[in-house]
Amino acid sequence: MPFNVVRNDITKVKADAIVNTANPKPAIGDGTDRAIYEAAGKKELLTLRKNIGDIAPGEARETQALRLKAKYIIHTVGPVWRDGKHGELAILRSCYDNSLELAKSLGCKSIAFPLISSGSYGFPKDKAIEIATHEIESFLKHNDMKVTLVLFDKESFVISGPKFRDIVAYIDQHYVEEAREKEYVEYPYGSRRRERLNDFNIHYDKAKLSLPEDIEDFIGQQGLTFQERILKIMEERGLEGTDVYKKQHLITKKVYSDFKNNRDYHPNKYTAIAFCLALELDLDGTLEILNSAGWTLSSSRKEDLVVRWHIAKGDYKISSINATLKSVGLKDLDQYKQ
Repeated sequence: MPFNVVRNDITKVKADAIVNTANPKPAIGDGTDRAIYEAAGKKELLTLRKNIGDIAPGEARETQALRLKAKYIIHTVGPVWRDGKHGELAILRSCYDNSLELAKSLGCKSIAFPLISSGSYGFPKDKAIEIATHEIESFLKHNDMKVTLVLFDKESFVISGPKFRDIVAYIDQHYVEEAREKEYVEYPYGSRRRERLNDFNIHYDKAKLSLPEDIEDFIGQQGLTFQERILKIMEERGLEGTDVYKKQHLITKKVYSDFKNNRDYHPNKYTAIAFCLALELDLDGTLEILNSAGWTLSSSRKEDLVVRWHIAKGDYKISSINATLKSVGLKDLDQYKQ
């Protein structure tokens, strides 16, 4: 099942369980806690919350969801940020771990989290996002559940520090108009770009080749299809289908079945990229696979440059890519499904 990061009001999200950043005492707090009480029914929810009693930091307890679009509200108490040296990181990890395990025990198929402790509790947003994504992805390696991380404000998408500066510099360096570089083919009878990334410098090999007179000879030059290339890589690495379509839950079982049973399977760009991420291909390998499906990661498109940057860094997590896309004001990878 997928892990998504969205910008929304968590009280409007539909899921089996919605996580509340609760007050440790049976009282209404600020921020997300207050918003959930008001949306669910303040008086009724407070009565249910009093039945639980105190909740220790890192622990999780459930109540009915009342008027929310959910079955349960999972109340967890996040840490107040001091300096990162007083167990704050471990407590925040426990909030996610215990909430996920509780949702699992309740039979939930989906759960929505706010960015715990990043509001009035002062937890740095970049650290909060890093912990949230790590704990959620670790859980999903062994469990099937749709998990949504709901960020309320635009600021939550901002990636601070060297990573943010690196990605902006990379885009600025490589974002070029398509007309600036005329593309040619390294293979006979086509026109595609051969792209190399060495220390973030792109080099182009160009060649002009004429078409054969006989169209059958021309068609006969077809190389391996997208499906054949992927299966070849899987065979070389000793991978099974489950190793691919369960990796980060990027690819559904149905999509993989359609791919496996059709030599001429043609994926949309999202699926093509998802296979490359699941196989953790380097940039050259990714571009080769995408080309076999009629796609590329263009230097003239900022979204593509973000994907290229992550692959070049060896970061294949779709949640990280989506967070970076949003941090620089771009749409997430779902845009490639169209």
